[in-house]
Amino acid sequence: MFLENLSAEQQEALLCLAHDVVVSDGDLRPGETQIMEDLRREMRIRDDFEPRYMAVGEARTLFSSRRARLAALLSLIRVAYADRSYEIEEQCFLQDLRHAFDISDQDFDTCETWVKRFISLEQEAETLFG
Repeated sequence: MFLENLSAEQQEALLCLAHDVVVSDGDLRPGETQIMEDLRREMRIRDDFEPRYMAVGEARTLFSSRRARLAALLSLIRVAYADRSYEIEEQCFLQDLRHAFDISDQDFDTCETWVKRFISLEQEAETLFG
């Protein structure tokens, strides 16, 4: 989602942050593995790129514009819901990132609501196409 607006460096950083989200609860599930593959493919990140831990402060520096920060948060919230379970560890990680990105509670809540609606529409389309 909106990933074409990110630079190549930001896209690699987003994959690192996505990895941090999926491993934050200590349980890597099939939906999370799939969304990581989908992100890699969508952003055309080379297969040999290995996601690494990324400190929130480093992410703050790399995602310097509000637009890039919101694009990253929308994608990461979607990653957190990939296994249909939004675990407390994932929520805490995203809240830490939200604070570092200077995104208000209201804007973050709006992002979460948007992602939930997006997921609902994806499910509706899957049902339609069978």
